[in-house]
Amino acid sequence: MTLEHLVANYGSFGLFVGASLEGEASAMLGGILSHQHLIEFWPAIIALALGSFLADQVFFLLGHGWRNSTIVRSVQGSAAGGRVLTTFNAHPNVFAFSLRFLYGLRMAGAVTIGTTDYPWPRFILLNALSALIWALAWVTLGYLFGQALAPLFERLSSYSHYMWAGVVVAFCIAAVAVMASRRRRAQRLTTRD
Repeated sequence: MTLEHLVANYGSFGLFVGASLEGEASAMLGGILSHQHLIEFWPAIIALALGSFLADQVFFLLGHGWRNSTIVRSVQGSAAGGRVLTTFNAHPNVFAFSLRFLYGLRMAGAVTIGTTDYPWPRFILLNALSALIWALAWVTLGYLFGQALAPLFERLSSYSHYMWAGVVVAFCIAAVAVMASRRRRAQRLTTRD
């Protein structure tokens, strides 16, 4: 079984899971894979939008169900949590829609919105629309990026298995680096407050 076969058969599911955990890198990879004809363009967008949408729904419901927990109260009691809540209260619909585009606030923002009386049906609608626009934008960027790199991919086609292994390793390193950066940023915000 070749790598192309694996990606063609399981690529959309991988994008779905990736969008739930680390969105932008997965979405960009989806566009690159789409350009390489390993995944269809629209199924990549749908898988990414659905994975991102469902993750935000889970975070919203966690915030709603655990709003009185110590952890959620401590997040809301911090200065960063207070700023998120203040921004949300000033423009709830805009914040709910744009949450996915605010780097580093997606998870905490969805949990925070869940702790408020914001209507879940409205969050579902705004989150679905936002997820679709987000996925379309990032997959398109990845597709265009893949187009720019097409000559390089063609020259390296005889080394495709090694190249894809390198891409996977680089993707994993980038995902870990982004998560570590987010943690450090959150810790700095918490200690500064």
